[in-house]
Amino acid sequence: MIELNQITTLFLAVALYLLGMALVNRIGFLNRFLIPAPVVGGLIFATLALVLKTTGIVEITLDTSLQTLFMIAFFTTVGLGASFKLIKLGGKLLVIYLLLCGVTVFLQNVIGVSFAQLFGIDPLLGVMAGAVSMNGGHGGAAAYGQTIEDLGISSALTIGMAAATLGLICGSLSGGPVARYLIKKHDLKPASGKIEGYVEKDERPIQEWSFMVQVALLTFSMAVGTYLGDLFTNVTGFVLPSYIGAMFVAVIVRNLTDRFIKGTVNMKEINLIGDVSLAIFLSMALMSIKLWEVADLALPLIGIILIQVIFLVLYAIFVMFRMLGKDYDAAVMISGFLGHGLGATPNAMANMSATVSKYGPSRTAFLVVPIVGAFLIDVVFSAPIIITTINLFK
Repeated sequence: MIELNQITTLFLAVALYLLGMALVNRIGFLNRFLIPAPVVGGLIFATLALVLKTTGIVEITLDTSLQTLFMIAFFTTVGLGASFKLIKLGGKLLVIYLLLCGVTVFLQNVIGVSFAQLFGIDPLLGVMAGAVSMNGGHGGAAAYGQTIEDLGISSALTIGMAAATLGLICGSLSGGPVARYLIKKHDLKPASGKIEGYVEKDERPIQEWSFMVQVALLTFSMAVGTYLGDLFTNVTGFVLPSYIGAMFVAVIVRNLTDRFIKGTVNMKEINLIGDVSLAIFLSMALMSIKLWEVADLALPLIGIILIQVIFLVLYAIFVMFRMLGKDYDAAVMISGFLGHGLGATPNAMANMSATVSKYGPSRTAFLVVPIVGAFLIDVVFSAPIIITTINLFK
């Protein structure tokens, strides 16, 4: 047996991320479907570990204790991006889109749990094949997977990662064609945007003092949030992961600073911290999964994901499209919805970019979808619904 210590494991995670990035840049399939670099690198190592173990050559154990730190840091940066002024700018359409996405979070969990029970597997694994990995992507799968494994379900993380990867591909494959179908069927044309384009972009250069201010805001939110999460769990017996508490505290910190100390939060620097944290967090999560634990669950998992995809496509066409106005902007938003509803926000942006490059611009879609997909859905619906579902079946 080979045991890697904390520092060596951290180096390996970074090296696998760089390997994944190199492969994504060179392999068309990975680039086209926006497969994250840490997922590629981490799965390569996980597969190698599987081969070495099953052939009896050697078993590799990792010290992934730093994974929790990077996980909490990432979700805290999500909270620090949740500015109420963006919600106000989005107006009624943003609220409608958010509510419709909230419904999908609930129904994805219902589908996941129901079919898991039908297939005779633990309902908590159904949660992992529900909103956790569909709306949450690999970040959600890694985070909640660890929470569910702490409850005694050893294969939760692996199931979640596999589901997130399948969802990512399906979201990329379905978004464009569904939008094209709606545009052609209803003969839709671009209109002048109902909402003036807005992108929260910080042009200030990254500087040491400003960067450390962001680190201070981040670590303060993490510290207070983790204490509150642990306190809530101890008092109520209701499992509340520490990263959820940190994310909610970060939302409060962001909007208090916007109100009283404008310009304190530099989203360029916050996003940089978030990107690095997510890359290392995902790389560690993927490289430490034990593929040999889920061989018997492959068919049930694929079945649940296919049902999730069919449901989301039908829901997007027959419910969301109508509720969002049945116009061109709605069709573009549908392509984005399928991207983040089955994968992640970058997939949503890629789907919408491909759609508008062919049919014309949509300022409304490029405001509403990223705001909801990047943080609002997690803060308002995903976290409460998923945590409640986990506690119902723990």
